[in-house]
Amino acid sequence: MVQKYQSPVRIYKYPFELVMAAYEKRFPTCPQIPVFLGSEVLSESRSADGAVHVVERSCRLRVEAPRLLRKIVGVEHVVFLQKNVLNWKERTLHIEAHNETFASRVVVKENCSYTVHPENEDWTCFEQSASLDIRSFFGFESALEKIAMKQYTANVNRGKEVIEHYLNELISQGTSHIPRWAPALVRDDDACSQAVLGDSGSSEVDRPSSAQDPASEMVGTDGDKLDADYIERCLGHLTPMQESCLIQLRHWLQETHKGKIPKDQHILRFLRARDFHLDKAREMLCQSLSWRKQHQVDLLLQTWRPPALLEEFYAGGWHYQDIDGRPLYVLRLGHMDTKGLMKAVGEEALLQHVLSVSEEGQKRCEGNTKQFGRPISSWTCLVDLEGLNMRHLWRPGVKALLRMIEVVEANYPETLGRLLIVRAPRVFPVLWTLISPFINENTRQKFLIYSGSHCQGPGGLIDYLEKDVIPDFLGGECMCNVPEGGLVPKSLYLTEEEQEHVDQTHQWRETYQSASVLRGAPHEVTVEILEGESVITWDFDILRGDVVFSLYHTKQMPKLGPQKPGARAGGQLTDKGWAPVTEYSRVEAPLVCREGDSIQGSHVTRWPGTYLLQWQMHSSPGNVVEDVLTALHSPGPRCKLLYYYEVLASEDFRGSMSSLESCTSGFSQLSAATSSSSGQSHSSSLVSR
Repeated sequence: MVQKYQSPVRIYKYPFELVMAAYEKRFPTCPQIPVFLGSEVLSESRSADGAVHVVERSCRLRVEAPRLLRKIVGVEHVVFLQKNVLNWKERTLHIEAHNETFASRVVVKENCSYTVHPENEDWTCFEQSASLDIRSFFGFESALEKIAMKQYTANVNRGKEVIEHYLNELISQGTSHIPRWAPALVRDDDACSQAVLGDSGSSEVDRPSSAQDPASEMVGTDGDKLDADYIERCLGHLTPMQESCLIQLRHWLQETHKGKIPKDQHILRFLRARDFHLDKAREMLCQSLSWRKQHQVDLLLQTWRPPALLEEFYAGGWHYQDIDGRPLYVLRLGHMDTKGLMKAVGEEALLQHVLSVSEEGQKRCEGNTKQFGRPISSWTCLVDLEGLNMRHLWRPGVKALLRMIEVVEANYPETLGRLLIVRAPRVFPVLWTLISPFINENTRQKFLIYSGSHCQGPGGLIDYLEKDVIPDFLGGECMCNVPEGGLVPKSLYLTEEEQEHVDQTHQWRETYQSASVLRGAPHEVTVEILEGESVITWDFDILRGDVVFSLYHTKQMPKLGPQKPGARAGGQLTDKGWAPVTEYSRVEAPLVCREGDSIQGSHVTRWPGTYLLQWQMHSSPGNVVEDVLTALHSPGPRCKLLYYYEVLASEDFRGSMSSLESCTSGFSQLSAATSSSSGQSHSSSLVSR
């Protein structure tokens, strides 16, 4: 594979002629570049008028590689051939170089150019590009590639420092101006009017030129090249190879995408998301650009107006910035009725709203970059989980959340700088275990959690937010205008017809299995647990009748009937004559569920074995005869329900619990590691509506 490097435009705020004088001081040797052992002029020629000067050199570079590798290849230095074409008239220097040593095995090519800045003739631009093609190298191809790229990028950084060093040396010696080239006759006539070398009285450049800085972010002869100073100022510090990836991807977009291309900050996010792997970042960015075009996301901020219901009940909004200048978004998730919002406005409206928040976040980052004078490319999200409970585990809501995470991860990578979770309750590890596998590892590392109730002291919010912006509901003094959320009235829900129109009901029901409960024949689901401290979660809706829900544990596996795998009906526990305590035990207290109820719950298992989720008809005390007569005259199902269950791995849940228990007095990173826990069984169920 051919490795390529392309530099941004680096600007020396000195005239071309002075920069050339500094460049020539690098030869024949340069103590400032230790790997450069020396050079020898092979040939030299000038044009008749003296405007063009061509020099060919042989340069020796020390091999900075492990001693064993140097011994195997039998060389301590390598030879490069360099050809310089200096045009005084056009004020350009073009440099071509290639390796002579191991030329049949390794091909290294480099091109550099010094040109006059297109908007300031007293400044000089420098660009370089290179390629490395290792065809074969004694089985050390991969090692050589890493060594070569590391050494090359180190020399790139050193190159500009060396030119700056010699420029300062020239100026300190009194050489601050060198006349421009002119034809011989003109030079003779005007010699007395030209400043002479070393004449500080005629100096035009005592310090870098103070001429007006070009307003444009781009510089270069074709107006589409990036300035290294602009990168540092607006995008942040990048290594030479990272700069190269940005420039190559940007250039590819200019060649292949007609019209507007993404902003540099946006391109850089995709490169960071793929660890600056150019091909992977290009593929991810192209898919995102197609998605944006298909859904007209570029127009979202101008066209999207959230429904009034969302503005009232969606408990999220922007709130100043964090201590690093990142825009701060506050989300009171525990106060938000996610199920009610989805039933009132639909999943698509919620997704549109989340996308508009992401678009607004990028816009605010640009504004903060200008306001604070430093690169700000991401925002901080403060999530308050007070009030989070089992109703937030409603499966269509969790699936919608996972879909939103997937869309945001794919199209807004590296936009989240930090996520601060405060007041996390005991149910949080269950939710985190459900969603964390769908979150990119780089993003997951930005999640910080504080489970204590007092998060304003040292180790808390004060480490990430200025004191005067900590929201009032978290004990701060700043009034936060984020909506408080609350339960969405059922009267505002979409009708069945409206839900069917957006295909929402069908999507939700695909999540669940249906079951009928007969009198005397409960519906049961068996769950095999191989290790303790796994988590069984359930979510069910009672469509008709009243039922009693229970959870049992048994060490022996009941025999399944002809029903679907995992589910059975027929009152197996009582029919088999099993004895309570010895053969089975109830581990979840019976819960009476009324028609129309929606139940979400979870149970942390204490022992391995078989667990049975059981739904049986609810009978009022003292009406047994009446119930039997009713059952005889009205055969068939008396109760109907939709249910969903899932088992969360013990290892994942213990890691989440460990994180929760370790952050009661300060923020800590959410851990994926396992740890021992108390071994006690935790369970809860909630009727959400």
